[in-house]
Amino acid sequence: MHLAATLQFERMIGEYARWRAVPQKERSPAPAWWWGPAMELRNMAQPLPGEWRVQLGLPERASYAAGAEIFLKAFAGQTSAPWPYDFPGKTDIADATDVRDLHPQPSDDSAFQP
Repeated sequence: MHLAATLQFERMIGEYARWRAVPQKERSPAPAWWWGPAMELRNMAQPLPGEWRVQLGLPERASYAAGAEIFLKAFAGQTSAPWPYDFPGKTDIADATDVRDLHPQPSDDSAFQP
C-alpha cells in the first residue's frame, strides 16, 4: 500500500475517534474528505494494524476494507457535509465568535512566466 494512503487513513481514524466522542445529536455530518480514501481502500485485503482495529472497534485480522466500510457507513443517509469549523460537533453560527471563513489563497504562478 502507498505510504500516503496509510498516513491519510491513520489521520481519518483519529478524526473518527474525535467525531464519535461527540454525542450523536451534537455530532456534525461525516466529513466529505473521508470519502476518497475510504473508496480507495474498500477492496484492500491487507490486515489493519492492531491499534487501528481497536480504535475502529473491529475484530482481529480485520482488513483495510473493513475499516473503509466503517467510514462509508458513516455517510449512510447523509445529505450534507460539515464546514471545517463544524467538525466534529455542530457549531451554532449565531453564537460562534471565532469562526473564520476560508479565503482563496493566491496561486503560485511563478513557474509560468509570460
